[in-house]
Amino acid sequence: MTYKHVSDLIYLVRCAVNEDIPSRERIGRMDLYEVYQEARKHSLTAIAACALEMADIHEEEFIQAKGKAIRKNILLDADRETAGRQMDKAGIWYMPLKGAVLKDLYPYVGMREMADNDILFDPSRAEDVRSIMEESGFTTELFEKGPHDIYHKKPVSNFEMHRTLFAEGSDFYKYYKDVKDRLLPAGGCGYAFSPEDFYVYMICHEYKHYSGGGTGLRSLLDTYVYLKKKSPDMDYIGREAEKLGIAEFERGNRSLACRLFSGRGLTEKNKEMLRFILSSGTYGTLSNQVRNAVRANGGSKIRYMLRRFFPPVRENDKEYKQFAAQYPFAYRHKALIPLLIVFRAGRGLIRGTLIRELKILWKA
Repeated sequence: MTYKHVSDLIYLVRCAVNEDIPSRERIGRMDLYEVYQEARKHSLTAIAACALEMADIHEEEFIQAKGKAIRKNILLDADRETAGRQMDKAGIWYMPLKGAVLKDLYPYVGMREMADNDILFDPSRAEDVRSIMEESGFTTELFEKGPHDIYHKKPVSNFEMHRTLFAEGSDFYKYYKDVKDRLLPAGGCGYAFSPEDFYVYMICHEYKHYSGGGTGLRSLLDTYVYLKKKSPDMDYIGREAEKLGIAEFERGNRSLACRLFSGRGLTEKNKEMLRFILSSGTYGTLSNQVRNAVRANGGSKIRYMLRRFFPPVRENDKEYKQFAAQYPFAYRHKALIPLLIVFRAGRGLIRGTLIRELKILWKA
């Protein structure tokens, strides 16, 4: 990572999201190939393309990236609307989440890249939703093995259908357990968060990734765009963030987002947070995940290894319900739980992640 290329990317993103025409002179001093590589890491190629076009600069890689983002957003929109109509007919309540909402707050179509559709729905109707998705041409990739089910339809349509917003054992599970009670009707069987509750959920989701493998510039940009467009009640948000134990993160994240994308100077705390975000990319890294997990275990590598390799067997363990959902057969027949050690280690060896994790742990 070269900070000049990152600085150039942030400049382009800032211009695009604020609808300011970038300086052709400054763009002329950029290495656009390297800027493109940085943009890919953070899912910001489409918005960078918009900035270049505003300056009447048309680079082929950026043009193609923007076109792909627009096509994917259109396909995801169409499939989400179809799924919504089917759930309306079946009387299943649902609520679009994350990018499906945020993308419409950006100035232009396709500017906010999307990976999939995230939808919260009535968990008692999971089998009905599965039928709806499969009848619509989707393949079930994952079902009832975690907080969300995963569906895919070629070429690029991915759905994560959430039965809960956070997995059991998560710091936020209890707060969101009865989330429907705080939702607002949005037509048909659809629901929505209030502007304040959407922001709180968005920050919870960002914190989950930030404290795990990390999260990239796109999440920070989402924060800036949302605050700029919605101007939510920050007193309410502050109170809820205190309840959730993320008030300090929310303040730091908001300060960095607003300063970075409005062009104001950064504080030392802002810079420290930004360095970690830049190291993470859109979906985080295994290195960050291991280092954060070691810290969460009091800095003990041994304690970290024990928790990673030995599945929890006590129901009051934080991770117990997560493992039980992921490996239901083993947890229904508890004598099989020790075999999970061999299974998970073998899977890690095949995928190559176990050796990488051990190397990172050695250096941590």
